[in-house]
Amino acid sequence: MPASVRQHYELYPYPDYPLFASVRRQDTYANNLGALWALFNGELPPPAGRILIAGCGSFAPYPFALANPGTPITALDLSGNSLKRARLHCLLHGITGVDFVPGDLCDPALAPGPYAMIDAYGVLHHLAEPLAGLRALAARLCEGGILRVMLYSHYARREEDSIRRALRLLQVRDPEQVRRMVVKSGKRSRLRNFFESSDEVASRSGLADALLHPQVTSYRIGELLELIAASGLALLRFAHRGALPEPESEIARLRELERQRRAPGNFVFYLGRDVQGPCPEKEGVYRLNPCLAPALAPWRLAPLHLPGRLGHENAALDGAERRFLRRFRNPVPAADLSRAELAKAGHYADRLFLMRCRA
Repeated sequence: MPASVRQHYELYPYPDYPLFASVRRQDTYANNLGALWALFNGELPPPAGRILIAGCGSFAPYPFALANPGTPITALDLSGNSLKRARLHCLLHGITGVDFVPGDLCDPALAPGPYAMIDAYGVLHHLAEPLAGLRALAARLCEGGILRVMLYSHYARREEDSIRRALRLLQVRDPEQVRRMVVKSGKRSRLRNFFESSDEVASRSGLADALLHPQVTSYRIGELLELIAASGLALLRFAHRGALPEPESEIARLRELERQRRAPGNFVFYLGRDVQGPCPEKEGVYRLNPCLAPALAPWRLAPLHLPGRLGHENAALDGAERRFLRRFRNPVPAADLSRAELAKAGHYADRLFLMRCRA
């Protein structure tokens, strides 16, 4: 990892959420190891399964620990200031059991595997050699292990990248200097338009991450697929907004968007090492994602709104749907469900609300 990247995050720990900003446990459901392992392996994770957050930044350990109480979590980051803020955020919310490790994710001596799940959200595109970083993470995965990655899309990042290159040529390195430039810029200038349309630039660290980062690589879908092929891992699923569940169908959709010079946002996807594949809908048992149990208490009458994940937008869960999901607090064999109930359970399993596991 270049020293300039380390210095950047020492100056601007990211993201800059308030320390008392809290997360509802039900909103972390897609970070639950059991739900993800069941989706891709058709069973519950091994008892010794661990999670690595590679490039954890200043916030991610908190929601991951909330989603996985009792699961050992390692939070690795090259920035000491980011780790300090992440540790403090956890402590202020009563989160323990996270091991905070400073250093470069490409160093195999740090946070050695095996891990059942690794998260590298918005990290690899800041490496001088993203493939080396991806291979270093792949080497830490256990058999059946899952890696979530977010990488910048060329067409989603065109404005940021263009402005960032211009600022580098002008040797602009301070967020306040950028803000002064915005004030002086014309009402229809590219810089002003970006500031008026982007939420990222509201904070000092967000502005620095978007426009002043010293190391950024963005990808077209063909380049992304080459990176994945060279990693030795299998592409399991895309998970950005609107993504189709079958990877090949989503790749075709992305190619068509790129022909139109468009993108659905940045790429989010899951990779795996020798995963076993999902359990068939009519076999095994269904269990409730444990993150949702508190939100499904009978006395909670308001519709339940959950953030969309795996490409889905989620409609609010009404009383009937919440009652249906409550049935799975204890395992329910697929054989005990009617055809209509199986279809509904499969729908919820694909959204990670339920876990479908081989008996």
